[in-house]
Amino acid sequence: MTAANRPRPAWIIWLLGATLSVLHGVGAGVMAQNAPGRVAFEHTCAVCHGEQGRGSLAPPLVPLTLGYRELLGVVREGGDQMMAFSRTDISDAEVAGVQRYLAGLSTGAPPAAARQRGTATMVEWPYVGGDQANTRSSAAETVTPENVDQLRVAWTWRPDERPRPEFGTVPGNFTSTPLMIDDTVYVSTNYNRVAALDADTGAVLWIFDPRAYEDGMPALGGGFRHRGVTMWRDGETLRIFLASRHRLFCLDARTGQVVASFGDDGVVDLSQDLIWPIDRSHFEFNAAPVVYKDLVIVGSAVGDRVIYRRTPPGDVRAYDARSGALVWSFHPIPQEGEFGTETWENEAWRYTGATNVWAGMTVDEAHELVFLPVGNPTNVYYGGQRLGDNLFAESLVALDANTGERAWYFQVVHHGLWDYDLPTQPMLMPITVDGRSIDAVVQLTKQGLTFVFDRVTGEPVWPIEERPVPQSDVPGERTSPTQPFPTRPPALTPTTGMSLDDAFDLTPELQAAAREAMQRFRFGPLYTPPSLEGSLVRPGGGGAVNWGGGAYDAQTGFLYVKTSNIPAVLRLEKFDPATTRNPFADTTDPDYVGYDTAPGGRPTFEGGLLLNKPPYASLVAIDLNAGEIAWRVPFGRGSDRVREHPALAGIDLPARLGTPGAPGAIVTNGGLVFAGGGEDALYAFDKRTGRELWSGALTERSTATPMTYQTSGGRQFILIATGSGSSQELVAFAMP
Repeated sequence: MTAANRPRPAWIIWLLGATLSVLHGVGAGVMAQNAPGRVAFEHTCAVCHGEQGRGSLAPPLVPLTLGYRELLGVVREGGDQMMAFSRTDISDAEVAGVQRYLAGLSTGAPPAAARQRGTATMVEWPYVGGDQANTRSSAAETVTPENVDQLRVAWTWRPDERPRPEFGTVPGNFTSTPLMIDDTVYVSTNYNRVAALDADTGAVLWIFDPRAYEDGMPALGGGFRHRGVTMWRDGETLRIFLASRHRLFCLDARTGQVVASFGDDGVVDLSQDLIWPIDRSHFEFNAAPVVYKDLVIVGSAVGDRVIYRRTPPGDVRAYDARSGALVWSFHPIPQEGEFGTETWENEAWRYTGATNVWAGMTVDEAHELVFLPVGNPTNVYYGGQRLGDNLFAESLVALDANTGERAWYFQVVHHGLWDYDLPTQPMLMPITVDGRSIDAVVQLTKQGLTFVFDRVTGEPVWPIEERPVPQSDVPGERTSPTQPFPTRPPALTPTTGMSLDDAFDLTPELQAAAREAMQRFRFGPLYTPPSLEGSLVRPGGGGAVNWGGGAYDAQTGFLYVKTSNIPAVLRLEKFDPATTRNPFADTTDPDYVGYDTAPGGRPTFEGGLLLNKPPYASLVAIDLNAGEIAWRVPFGRGSDRVREHPALAGIDLPARLGTPGAPGAIVTNGGLVFAGGGEDALYAFDKRTGRELWSGALTERSTATPMTYQTSGGRQFILIATGSGSSQELVAFAMP
């Protein structure tokens, strides 16, 4: 029996008929202003069902046992005492708003991240992305444009990680974004350790060490890195999930001890339950898992240098959060009999690996969906052994979070060759376009293109056009004739691809030299393919946007994105096992491989200047209701190597040349956008205008997206991870 066909108590049928009849009169406008449905409930339901649905003239609505889809089924089908309602009577988004509000009351948690405790309001940061919708926004508002200049370093914590010669390991960048829950900070380190810290002082409460370094260096570029952990509440008990190398750990948040009832004594071996056996040393995790109800859902990471037949596949799997038992699995590389195999010519799906979800996923509990930003297949830069569009590579895929069944998908790149895998967690928010309320999902891309969809139906909010793109002349390769381009919003960078107009231009002489140097390569618009002579492409594989993603502010309707503006040279060469510089490649096929930094192929001239003109990074605000760029400002001082270059001596250089980097930004109700973005400072901007208001010096370079919280004592902190190798530091800013 399906959820929609289950018998329903008569009072639920009566309730929905009465509530929705009045709600239709309130209209979409109220719901657009209050996505959880609180305002609509107070105007329509409280008179009968009491304050917060606790019961009065009619039965109580809390706790609510109906999920969104079950509730929607009642609405659309009707019943003995209730008429059916069409989408013109009440939209799916409005039904979802009512369900979210009542479900929030049912869990005992307020709809926002703020909780009252004593005389102060504690504002938590319970997810890597700030909230389950991954908006990287905070209700904290103590720090404002008027007082942000008073921020000072309040405390620091050093992970004390170092090279371990006995295992051949070296820590990489400290890329973790911590969580803050109930006055405790939870942060993961490069070596995948988890530390619990006092949120007011940074004092260590406990540290869990999975001893990930004992397996040697990861195959991923950049080595040992980790971006965060995930929390789950089992009633009153808080758990922390850590995905480390090939293992998933469940920890008791109070003690840091593994929960023995989960998996095998607290651990699930994630190298099992895949579509084929793997070398688990090539299989990684550096993003946090996600949790939906009592399921913990994991993707994986496979290094681009790992090139051979049947590299670790990108299966997405859901495990029971209590027992660790496998519940469902989704194959981004479709297997025999599954939809999409026809897009892998010559049955390449039988041996092509990767196509994994490394950036992290996003859960939409109200619509019972999980969104997957899928990455590249093997081999990243050459597709002669995997002809076709290659579903579901480089696609945004929505799954039924209960079953893992595909709800909808959109392929952002057909037959990818550029390392343009989807690098960010999708973001969820309500938007209003031409008077229409839409529950949207936004996918940012390395190309600097922003794709916006109705997250229930998968329909684009604005038209997406298939446009002709340059074609490959590499033997055996067949590029897609077109690629999708959204008509709105505009690209995050003013231009994409490379033309002579984009050449370095701080002096006329250097501009002429840059243009001459560009002639060594093939160059052109976005999606100029890799070539044997070397293609100068922009953005490079690091992307205009990377894992730092964006931050969405409901007050302004703006999406804030820190961008980079760096080209790359994609040059292919025949694979030769005798001379390869890649220790993870092993193929006997007549194949080509690509290296961003092949000898003679760097996108620089005159001793290290980039071929393209600055700024090399920006902070951009997109008005998501209009689909337009609201403002764009240069971000970061930029490289001293540029400023001190002899050819620029005496030149009046811009104050902000731009500092590229993967870390992103956050936004607060206090009116501020915070970002480090690879700079040796933390910056604050006015979220409405983009005006730079403050910067706080850092001892080490910023290497992570920041986060913010307010403790139960009422003090707001902004935290950012910095540094790499043996010099790492978590820095907490606050007002004195």
